[in-house]
Amino acid sequence: MTTADLWIAFPLMLLAVGALLTLLIGAVTRDDTAATMIGVAVTLGAACWLLQTPPAPLAPTLGLSAAGLPRLFGVFFALLAAGVLCLSSGYNRARNISGEEYPATVLFATFGMLALASATNLMTLFLGLEAMSFGFYILVAIDLKRATSGETGLKYLLPGALSTAFLAFGIALLYCVSGTLSLQEAVQLTLTSGRPDTIALAGWGCLLAGIAFKLSLAPAHLWTPDVYQGAPAPVVAFLSGGSKAAAILLLLLLLPQAADASILRVPLWGLALLSMLVGNLAALLQNRVRRLMAYSSIAQMGYVVIALLSVKGGYQAAAFYALAYGMISLAAFGAISVLERNGCGETLDDYRGLGRSRPFASGVLALSLFALAGIPPTVGFTGKFLIFAAALRSGEVTLAVIGILLAAVSVFYYLRVVGTLYCTHSDTADNGRTSLPEYVVLAAASTAILLLGLWPSALISLLSRLLP
Repeated sequence: MTTADLWIAFPLMLLAVGALLTLLIGAVTRDDTAATMIGVAVTLGAACWLLQTPPAPLAPTLGLSAAGLPRLFGVFFALLAAGVLCLSSGYNRARNISGEEYPATVLFATFGMLALASATNLMTLFLGLEAMSFGFYILVAIDLKRATSGETGLKYLLPGALSTAFLAFGIALLYCVSGTLSLQEAVQLTLTSGRPDTIALAGWGCLLAGIAFKLSLAPAHLWTPDVYQGAPAPVVAFLSGGSKAAAILLLLLLLPQAADASILRVPLWGLALLSMLVGNLAALLQNRVRRLMAYSSIAQMGYVVIALLSVKGGYQAAAFYALAYGMISLAAFGAISVLERNGCGETLDDYRGLGRSRPFASGVLALSLFALAGIPPTVGFTGKFLIFAAALRSGEVTLAVIGILLAAVSVFYYLRVVGTLYCTHSDTADNGRTSLPEYVVLAAASTAILLLGLWPSALISLLSRLLP
């Protein structure tokens, strides 16, 4: 192993050692705060290392890359994990979720995300996906004092195991056809401009099935509402923002390498259309805020698939929206976690008048909903504009028009929540406070939502240099 290998792999080693240290410190001191602080320090350290690491093509021994796009997403995953840990401290204390396992598992899941982002090898890619998935299997069911925790974990574990089988089988078939574990070579040899190999097509079909689960694309979305409803709110922020961004990045690592990705157009087209329809129409019927957000996420991922179908600027639009959606998810579920910690219930009626009694958290939630609806000047508007503009330039007119119409429909159910927050009266007193870490995270996420909506050019320019 060379010095370059160690340099590129250092953030992964830092996260792995940090997870073990968190378990050790927590077991010795029984101090959850110390374990959380170590977790935040480790994730911020990994982000700083990635920011100052010079671009390098790859570490051949480990199958890792320090190219621009993996580093950008690696920084995003690390910062997202730090934000989730800050949000979790007060929420976990209120819900009696104790133990050093929580921050350690967040670090372990972040390790998987960074390994996936840096992968140049099919085996490294799969190991990163599995590390991330195992972390989320634990986090989703970690609230053992909640009656439905075990059920929620099972509903995520069983389809997750099935998706893992599809991914493993797909990678095995691609290796069978290409004879190489190199990500770039395997994609180029199995997606060629000539007649596609039947085994290669089966492999890509299995890969798409597994990735569809990670993205909650219909019809692989059935786990999403129950998991969003039953898991701790900070975990849902991490799952929605981090896991889905990792799955989008996986497609961005695969599709641009292909000599001819047109054979995937039909399944991707169908997944995009079905996800937008199911997500938006089902969200209209929801009376529970978390389930509404779950169906909303299904529709949002449908928009991202439109971008992946668009050859003219679509990859940049997909990457931009993946990062934007992660920020929005952190803000939205961070605000929900603060409101729930302070006694708010789960139904829409429980949110009546909270804009007056709990203005900060309600304001962050409202801003997040505006961003999801694509209302300017938020980053959600910029992201949707980039997606639909790329689709129209690439000739995907039908899908773009349907997406625009359904995005207009989505404004209704987002504004219904905002209206409940501000246009109705509540006798609920403000019986809780937002802690300093929660203030910092929610303020930072809200600022990013507005700044990238007003001045998106720097990020767009960066993504244009990193993606074809």
